[in-house]
Amino acid sequence: MRISITGKNIEVSDYLKELALKKMAKLERYFPADTVAQVTMAVEKNRHIVEVTIPYSGGIIRGEEVTGDMYASIDNVIAKLERQIIRHRTKLEKNLKAEAFNEPVPELSEEEEEGPRVVKVKRFSIKPMSEEEAILQMELLGHSFFVFTNAETEDINVLYKRKDGNLGLIEPE
Repeated sequence: MRISITGKNIEVSDYLKELALKKMAKLERYFPADTVAQVTMAVEKNRHIVEVTIPYSGGIIRGEEVTGDMYASIDNVIAKLERQIIRHRTKLEKNLKAEAFNEPVPELSEEEEEGPRVVKVKRFSIKPMSEEEAILQMELLGHSFFVFTNAETEDINVLYKRKDGNLGLIEPE
């Protein structure tokens, strides 16, 4: 696994890089050697944020942790990602119909005066998938919504979490 480490509002020291690489090594066993993982460390006021994104064949696994200490954020995000991999292992292999991981996984025993503005733009390719696959991807990313192309209808759909804990699906007419 190739690991790219970047810093936002922080200069990532050699010690911090080495620590992150050492901790990420725990996850290497689940992915092929050509997998590229992106680790972003940021500091905003007293918040130390670590975000890890790992694209794999057919999807993305993502985790983010915010604490008062960068070392704790690193530890927490690695633990969160490992739990995600273990929890979704069966679904991932079934949906991908291919080996996404190398090794077997153990079982689980400031506001602006003029109003809001766009501060971040994300671009991503949309692959056709079933509703079940979209639910899985939304859970893996930890988002409250997910945009995807419905494999059945070939329309763009939006899957979202409702306040009552259930999911909603928006389909165009």
